[in-house]
Amino acid sequence: MATPDTRDTRDAGTCRQAPPPELQQAIDEFNLREWFACHETLEELWVGEKGELRDFYQGLLQVAVALYHWHNGNFKGAEGLLQRGPDLLRRVPDTCLGVDVARLVAEAGVLREALLTLGEERMAEVNQALIPKLHRPQA
Repeated sequence: MATPDTRDTRDAGTCRQAPPPELQQAIDEFNLREWFACHETLEELWVGEKGELRDFYQGLLQVAVALYHWHNGNFKGAEGLLQRGPDLLRRVPDTCLGVDVARLVAEAGVLREALLTLGEERMAEVNQALIPKLHRPQA
């Protein structure tokens, strides 16, 4: 549990607080396409969280699992989680804990549409440039 002098309690549980170090680990795993490991890292952050941070972590986790499913040829799992994850992320600010949430939502939507266009039989043909990454907004 964080002590009062290490965390601003006015922002506890919100997207405005300082990000935990594990979030950077999850971002690195996500961007290295280590989606299962990212899922595990995010799950540790998500469990026990409330409010917008719960939606944020669960949304990121679901997008990571969607990509894991895509990589493993699970069309239905990928397509469904590429819808549900962004739905959760739309509940939080465009930037949360320094992550560009709006960009991830947009990129996940583009990927989902591409998968729906290709269909299950051709899902492996998706343009690799459409695979989302986690970004920090430019100042």
